[in-house]
Amino acid sequence: MYKLAGPILALDLGQKLIGVAVSDERLVTAKRLPPLQRSNWKKLLQDLRNLVERFDAQTIVIGLPLRLDGTAGDAAKDVQRLATNLAKSIDLPVYLQDERLTSRAAAENLRAEGIKPGDIPKLIDGEAAAMILRDFLASGQTRIRVRSSDTVTQAHTETQE
Repeated sequence: MYKLAGPILALDLGQKLIGVAVSDERLVTAKRLPPLQRSNWKKLLQDLRNLVERFDAQTIVIGLPLRLDGTAGDAAKDVQRLATNLAKSIDLPVYLQDERLTSRAAAENLRAEGIKPGDIPKLIDGEAAAMILRDFLASGQTRIRVRSSDTVTQAHTETQE
């Protein structure tokens, strides 16, 4: 059993940009941050380490882009691979969170906040990461934790205290 510790850093891995959000220490709020440029692994790892240090993050959650039917396609397998590499490289718990339809819902949230249509593309990645984080925090007792020894097809569920 693992008790979640905050702040939590959430990531929405896109092809060009990585949406980022962070919770407060008490795991109540989720704040979207400016996106990271997607580049090579070394640069991504350094950017993530900088964010972990800046916000004193205790946990990382990564959006898992499952297909609508719940199966894992190529994109989900790529995220699982990256999550496993991250768990091997950063000494923090790493979790996966189902992110189906978050980009569409993120755009709707931003419109509901009164964000101008032209400004939505600049904010959508961070809002998607914030939604992943909110869903993770609200998901109840079962969590999917990535371990450094995992293969792409493995997942471990944990019960939160």
